Amino acid sequence: MQTPLASPPERKMEVTGLTAPTVTVFISSSLNSFRSEKRYSRSLTIAEFKCKLELVVGSPASCMELELYGADEKFLGKLDQEDALLGSYPVDDGCRIHVIDHSGASLGEYEDVSKVEKYSISQEAYDQRQDSVRSFLKRSKLGRYNEEERAQQEAETTQRLTEEKAQASAILVGSRCEVRAPGQPPRRGTVMYVGLTDFKPGYWVGVRFDEPLGKNDGSVNGKRYFECQAKYGAFFKPSVVTVGDFPEEDYGLDEM
Repeated sequence: MQTPLASPPERKMEVTGLTAPTVTVFISSSLNSFRSEKRYSRSLTIAEFKCKLELVVGSPASCMELELYGADEKFLGKLDQEDALLGSYPVDDGCRIHVIDHSGASLGEYEDVSKVEKYSISQEAYDQRQDSVRSFLKRSKLGRYNEEERAQQEAETTQRLTEEKAQASAILVGSRCEVRAPGQPPRRGTVMYVGLTDFKPGYWVGVRFDEPLGKNDGSVNGKRYFECQAKYGAFFKPSVVTVGDFPEEDYGLDEM
């Protein structure tokens, strides 16, 4: 009689989870009231990790004490071994690492920018620097340091003002006129002002329209140039204003 062979013992499969190389945690500090969500490599030593935290909380790495809290805000322990890896602690996504500062700084000290000393430099010292934007513009003859371009722009501005002045001199206050601005229908009114203004350079013509087709009451930025009802006044360049015998037209807008 043969003895039956015993069945081999059943082997159970072991499943080993792989730890992600990085972890996303919240960083809080005894020096401020806000939290920051950051991602760090688990291969960082605690000493290296503290150096990275300097940019987040403002505390010196040598004055930090780190506490670890779980996602449920349960205290898990201190991260107090400088040469230990961050991943050797039970740090998982959603955990919070609280930085306790021992440098003597007070709560909110790094949030109040009014206490930060502002850097200033005199114009003379700035002119002597060779690595400034001003120095680059001068060397490259760009912007206002391009004398040729600047002279050309000034000449064009002078010519434009001369042309506008000549056009404006032919427009008399009290004349009937028609305004033909680009992209707008013709509008008729009475010339109320001709000359320079404070709101924009050059010569302008103030018109009181026959109907409420304007933008103002003859004043701009608090300065009055002529009198009219609201929405009856507007200003235009002389080139779009033609004076002549233009009878009033009734658009019926006052009845709307």
